[in-house]
Amino acid sequence: MSLNRCRYLYSRFQRHIHSRTALVAACSCRQTSGSGFLFKQHQASSVICCRHVSSDSSTPRPPDTSLFVPVALRSEAAADDSVGAELTQPLDKNELLKVLNRFYKRKEIQKLASDQGLDARLFHQAFISFRKYVLEMTALPADLHIILNDICCGAGHIDDVYPYFMRHTKQIFPMLDCMDDLRKISDLRVPANWYPEARAIQRKVIFHAGPTNSGKTYHAIQRYLASKSGVYCGPLKLLAHEIFEKSNNAGVPCDLVTGEERTFMDPEGRASGHVACTIEMCSVTTPYEVAVIDEIQMIRDHSRGWAWTRALLGLCAEEIHVCGEPGAVDFVRELMYTTGEEVQVHTYQRLTPFSILDHAVESLDNLRPGDCIVCFSKNDIYSISRQIEARGQECAVIYGSLPPGTKLSQAKKFNDPDDPCKIMVATDAIGMGLNLSIKRIIFNTLVKPNINEKGEKQMETISTSQALQIAGRAGRFSSKFKEGEVTTMHRDDLPVLKEILSHSVDPIETAGLHPTAEQIEMFAYHLPDATLSNLVDIFVSLSQVDGMYFVCNIDDFKFLADMIQHIPLNLRSRYVFCTAPINKKQPFVCTSFLKFARQFSRDEPLTFDWVCRHVSWPLAAPKNIKDLVHLEAVHDVLDLYLWLSYRFMDMFPDTASIRKIQRELDDIIEQGVQNITRLIRATDPNITDPLQTEGNTRGQAGSGVAAASTAFATRSKGQRSSGEKMDSSLASRLVRDGLLTPDLLKQLQREWSTDRKNHVASSHSRALSAENSNKINKGKSKKKK
Repeated sequence: MSLNRCRYLYSRFQRHIHSRTALVAACSCRQTSGSGFLFKQHQASSVICCRHVSSDSSTPRPPDTSLFVPVALRSEAAADDSVGAELTQPLDKNELLKVLNRFYKRKEIQKLASDQGLDARLFHQAFISFRKYVLEMTALPADLHIILNDICCGAGHIDDVYPYFMRHTKQIFPMLDCMDDLRKISDLRVPANWYPEARAIQRKVIFHAGPTNSGKTYHAIQRYLASKSGVYCGPLKLLAHEIFEKSNNAGVPCDLVTGEERTFMDPEGRASGHVACTIEMCSVTTPYEVAVIDEIQMIRDHSRGWAWTRALLGLCAEEIHVCGEPGAVDFVRELMYTTGEEVQVHTYQRLTPFSILDHAVESLDNLRPGDCIVCFSKNDIYSISRQIEARGQECAVIYGSLPPGTKLSQAKKFNDPDDPCKIMVATDAIGMGLNLSIKRIIFNTLVKPNINEKGEKQMETISTSQALQIAGRAGRFSSKFKEGEVTTMHRDDLPVLKEILSHSVDPIETAGLHPTAEQIEMFAYHLPDATLSNLVDIFVSLSQVDGMYFVCNIDDFKFLADMIQHIPLNLRSRYVFCTAPINKKQPFVCTSFLKFARQFSRDEPLTFDWVCRHVSWPLAAPKNIKDLVHLEAVHDVLDLYLWLSYRFMDMFPDTASIRKIQRELDDIIEQGVQNITRLIRATDPNITDPLQTEGNTRGQAGSGVAAASTAFATRSKGQRSSGEKMDSSLASRLVRDGLLTPDLLKQLQREWSTDRKNHVASSHSRALSAENSNKINKGKSKKKK
């Protein structure tokens, strides 16, 4: 080796020795301090983004380390990576493997790693990665090479590997090095301090508490109309539209702001003093004299509750008028204690009474004008509406995925005294946002699919709050029916409904929260290689909330984030796309969302012509139910375009043209809904009447799990005739309510058939053996004689 080469190697070696000494010193300092990455207490007075954290100092819970995805290391070989081999000797891979395995098994090493925030799972993952790195790298860094060589030769201690192991671990799990910062960013314990503009004024909070049709919202709106400036925050576009029209008709200029629409009354586009908006769109920085927050009980909603929390805590208004169920009063009071604001409560009684009937409808032949049958699935809507029209009666149809214009036209058709349509079939979409002239609410079932706090779909009996919200639509004050009636379609459901309505509404106990774009951006700054979905997962895992709040379900957000993960978008644009309100059950909507994001990423504007090609505009009137569902999906795609156009105006420029064809599409869909019976017949001419067939076999027994239990109870009391066939009817009800699929039902029938055959065979076998035994015994007795 030349002298120059020796000098070069010596200088490189000195640099590595210095860096190694600093690394060991830092790690030993951390070890002796006894403060781990995950379990170290932090001062709660720290401030991130001007948001104050709770003054209570507590040990945070360990994060869900299953969310920590190791980062792939870039294999960039340094120019001096062969220094270690030249100064010592090449390493024996077999000896290295033995050394590393001994290192992994040492309890002291595991304890040190645990203090640094590595639980058993992370420690194992990190070791596997480190071992692979050491064994597969053609040339290791000089300092690590020399340490491993010393250990293999018996001149070093195995614990000397630990600093290099930790260096590698923090490279593949960068979140370990910034865990305290991540915890502070995701601290959600005092959301009232997130809104300094609202905290700078002493707001007056008035709670208007009462059931449906008690006039609580009316009184709040009267104060809103009399104010110099105001904002109405409602849960639905229909409600925002209603207040928008009512305000302008009363001579109070009012703008409309929803996710997909901006309507300014000023010809030059200047904002009016009043605005009606959907709850997610309200501004928490604009000052108002009066703000109205409608349906406050939705603050506990697992998906949208965060919007009510934000409005209640953040609106900059001198007066906040809150409207909702009495069960929310105590919680709103408690929430306002954190802001130092008092709550005045105005209580209202229902303006018109409604009564629960003592008999079920049992047959569609018993329907009367003013009846509304409430279902919780589209299939029931289609089936029942066809059966009603087969009996020579017209019916209006309303369900959630219909465009707002079509819902309003169907409501108008039903309310018109001169229109022959006197029956309505609807989902719980009628529970708010529509004024309907209903005499009798008829629950077709009491079981509804719900999304729990974990984002899982489950079938469960409707709550008292849901039942009252729907039942309260009967006999509204402004309708021609001054008294409402409530009953069920099936006899066995009626006692269950009475039991539900006899309870008081469950009090609200928690409010929803949601990570903001700023918080996710700060997470991304610390974890630049993590996906958006993974960032949100880690945020929720580390988030700290007190007992009054919960983090809203983010499954829909993650679904969209995963869908467009491969598309190159900056983080802010990606976040906005993932907050778009789309129906992920509609494949065409999801495909359109993906195409929108891909076109956007190429920096190519989504023009009117481009959208028309994508949706195949113009579209024909639907010929069957499948066509109608597709038209509804196209309407949702146009809604998505309009929603994005207000976030990215340059990339979605043709809002006027899109809105024009959307109005035309509204008319096409409305035409299809009016002919829904013909569409159902064209879809499947063999559709049978489940109510009629079940009624013939079991006297119109109830539907759903709750009704099934009631049916068994009444059978045990002798209230059911012996001739009714419960088994087949229960199976059909379970299939209809989504608790069983037809395939599962067939499988169960095959299993029951097999079990029955086996039972018959075994019984036959026992009978034969008994007969043979008797013959043998008789033979023995004859021989004895």
